[in-house]
Amino acid sequence: MLRVGYIGLGLMGKSIARNILKAGFPLTVHNRSRAAVDELVAEGAAPANSPAEVAAQVDVVFTNLPDSPDVEQVALGPGGVIESAREGLLFVDNSTIKPVVSRHIAGELGKKGILALDAPVSGGDIGARNGTLAIMVGGEAEALEKVLPVFQAMGKTVTHVGAAGAGQIAKAANQIMVAAQMVAMGELLIFAQKAGADPQKVVEAIKGGAAQCWTLDIKPPRLFAGNRAPGFKAHMMAKDLNIILDTAREYGIPLPSAAEHAQLFSAMLQAGMGDLDNSAVVAVIEALAGVRLAEHPA
Repeated sequence: MLRVGYIGLGLMGKSIARNILKAGFPLTVHNRSRAAVDELVAEGAAPANSPAEVAAQVDVVFTNLPDSPDVEQVALGPGGVIESAREGLLFVDNSTIKPVVSRHIAGELGKKGILALDAPVSGGDIGARNGTLAIMVGGEAEALEKVLPVFQAMGKTVTHVGAAGAGQIAKAANQIMVAAQMVAMGELLIFAQKAGADPQKVVEAIKGGAAQCWTLDIKPPRLFAGNRAPGFKAHMMAKDLNIILDTAREYGIPLPSAAEHAQLFSAMLQAGMGDLDNSAVVAVIEALAGVRLAEHPA
């Protein structure tokens, strides 16, 4: 059985690591703050003091980190995975980062005989807890075949999109749609309320038609209950939109709506709402419309 290392135990990473542990894989964990490490150690994981120490003890190293520089540092920097690199080690990144950075990391690790996969995930904290994530994979098919049993402990769909960086391109495409849905949901809820209809009834009415989507299935009950806690933090949504726009500029791709959505999430950050759920972008619509979404206690 593969010995697994997991680096980055945030909102998503801790739940993913827990599911890997529950599936019976020997697990070594590392995180900048110690509380999440201690929690998983109490459940049977082993602790490590650095990414290099993780890599020295396992067959596959997973990372789940905030942004491109973080992954690059953990993979290639001092005390990083590459420091204790040995031929045959697998490196799998669950973070959402720039495709160009994933390709660079794969290239540098490849020189040491390490196969790398970019494997960002979608499904939010619920999917991470329940092991129902969608996993989008870029990299060598050989590496995917080896690590597939671990992916099956994490998610319900695993798609090999293509070569290094392709998983990140798929995740960026996913986030274009997610941001659009969050903004559209905020608009339709405030539109319904201010125009004189019960937004809860409106959601019930339209979920059965062409507007049906994961966002309308999952997010409105939380908003109606006054719950704007993450989920998926708004500052991470803003970060992902910046990755999308940077990549679009690199390839000369016009993304007018994504650019608008990036501005709305930037406004959330400026208003100090970066740690709220991405669905809380409704607050920006509320401010523009001069009305607050009415709460419906569960």
